[in-house]
Amino acid sequence: MKKKTNYMVYLIVFVLVIIAIAEWIGIQSIPIGPFTIGLLPLVFAVIITMILGFNIFRKGILKKVYSKQNVDFASKYLIFIMLPLMARYGADVAPKLYEIVQVGWVFIIQEIGNLGTVLFGLPIAIMLGLRGEAIGATLGIGREGELAYISEKYTLESKEGRGVLSLYIIGTLFGAIFFSIFAPILLDVGFSVEALAMASGVGSGSMMTAASSTLVARMPEMESTILAYASASQLLTSFIGTFTMVFLAAPLQQFMYKLLTRGDK
Repeated sequence: MKKKTNYMVYLIVFVLVIIAIAEWIGIQSIPIGPFTIGLLPLVFAVIITMILGFNIFRKGILKKVYSKQNVDFASKYLIFIMLPLMARYGADVAPKLYEIVQVGWVFIIQEIGNLGTVLFGLPIAIMLGLRGEAIGATLGIGREGELAYISEKYTLESKEGRGVLSLYIIGTLFGAIFFSIFAPILLDVGFSVEALAMASGVGSGSMMTAASSTLVARMPEMESTILAYASASQLLTSFIGTFTMVFLAAPLQQFMYKLLTRGDK
């Protein structure tokens, strides 16, 4: 128990140091042609911890920071760490509730977008040679809902389980970085900030935070609207998205899978 406690101390100190470094770097704007990409402290924190997690750097203190106990703890209790953020989402929604209700049908229609991973991702995955793995990897964006569904139906030791786990890991490592870069690009292209804020709620807390925070950095005068729309979309996706996955995405995926692989022996 003492050994595990010592490892936890290393983890807490490491997290505080990484947060301090990321906040010191601050928000950085990188112009690329006609676009301007805003990189948040969250992105730098993810990049730094990813790099330091490579085996070549896991020596001395870092070996204790990235110990199996700490890695297991972080993955197991991530949902509890996100709960205060979920409460903050609810607080952001309340002041803009009337405005959100006025366009409520748009929030519901956007749930159809959850089928995009099946409609576009599944054919590409099969074309690349994936089979059972494609089922797990394209059911959704590989967050907790898809992970739970696949693990219950196929188990995580199956090909489908490996597919959803792979996507979960990739989304955790690169999702926030991608969204923080992609959102401002779409803003420069001409998409309205309300639409992008609404689209930020894809079912992942870190991805939503990265996208909405980048939008706020670009348009601080609309902070309350952006956070309210993003939070409402996130909450709705977490609720309705589960039913969309079970009753629409999964049957559609099975139909398309059989259709696309019927020539296989």
